This record gives sequence, structure tokens and C-alpha cells, in this order.
Amino acid sequence: MTPQNILIVEDEPLIAMMLEDFLEVLDRRVAGNADTVAGALARVQEGGIDAAILDLNLRGGEKSTPVAEALADAGVPFVFATGGSDDSVDERFRDRPVLQKPFTMDGVAKALASL
Repeated sequence: MTPQNILIVEDEPLIAMMLEDFLEVLDRRVAGNADTVAGALARVQEGGIDAAILDLNLRGGEKSTPVAEALADAGVPFVFATGGSDDSVDERFRDRPVLQKPFTMDGVAKALASL
């Protein structure tokens, strides 16, 4: 089953809006948006998330690794989004799908299908 309720963790508002549009076209629902680790962790605790797209590097030098840990503990699949190399992904999560920026509709669809 392809995840339906997707959390977006992205610190660039235009990119977050583009992902929302892509998810709508792909007939998925946005389960929430967060642009900080604290905001994302709060949303994860609320539940109702089937999957997440995590920007690897957030504003202020924050990495989304704590969010990945919380999602993994909750059994929620996720994909990392990055404009950099896969080497920046924490070793524990290198088996997770990576969605390369700039995003395409096809890329987002394939990343979600891989979950």
C-alpha cells in the first residue's frame, strides 16, 4: 500500500509548497508541514502520518536525523530529500530512499512508491 498521509519537513517555503502540489496531484494528503526539528518531532508525536519526506539539512545547521529516529521508532517510513551527496545521510539510515533536489513529480512518485 502506498502511503497516503505524508509529513513534509522542509525549511524552504517554496519547496514545501511545490511538494504539497505534487502530493495533491499524486492523490496524497499532506499530514503536516514542519521547518524545524522541534516542529517535526511534535507533529510525529501527534500521529496520523503514513510516511515523511525529510529535508536532510534544515535552516540553522539543523539535521533532520532526530526526526528520522522518531519516525523509525514509530515504524513510519520516510525518504530523505537533499541537494547534496548521499554521504551526508547518517550511516544508520543509508538504506532509506533519497530524493535528489531539484524535485520532479516522477521522482516524488517513485520515492513514495519505494516506501
